[in-house]
Amino acid sequence: MKIYTKTGDKGLTSLIGGTRVPKHHIRIEAYGTVDELNSWVGLIRDQEISDPVKVLLGEIQDRLFTIGSSLASDPEKSRMKIPDLKEEDVVLLEKEMDRMNETLPEMRSFVLPGGHTTVSYCHIARCVCRRAERASLKLAENEFVAELIGKYLNRLSDYLFVLSRRLSHDLKVPEIPWKPRM
Repeated sequence: MKIYTKTGDKGLTSLIGGTRVPKHHIRIEAYGTVDELNSWVGLIRDQEISDPVKVLLGEIQDRLFTIGSSLASDPEKSRMKIPDLKEEDVVLLEKEMDRMNETLPEMRSFVLPGGHTTVSYCHIARCVCRRAERASLKLAENEFVAELIGKYLNRLSDYLFVLSRRLSHDLKVPEIPWKPRM
């Protein structure tokens, strides 16, 4: 199978279902940002972190492929069976955040990203996740997007923030509080 098809050379690409759209279409922006997020999550998973976190990050990557497939489909024309997100996917993130928060110190200020490369990767992934959420919500203003996609991305960005705090704690690097100048 050839990777290059030359069908996108004039700035158009195909959705699942065959519809051709400009490569700058909000649907392409949405699933492209989810793809970028998936790559950042893979980079976090490649770090020296605990095996249970790696397993959960692998599941998150699977859900991100599910979201990307949904966003890449023309809701009017696609006949392909696409996996669905489930409410339990959101609940899993919430439970994991609750578990991690049990042993973390109370937040008393905003935290500046940084302190360790792995922690910084979490913050970058969190920002990309927020961008994916915004693009998906913008798309949903005019076209069908499953409501659970926005909810999952919202919760995932929260999870990535809590994970950054957990990893700071595990790596014994201090969180850097934001101290605004007055």
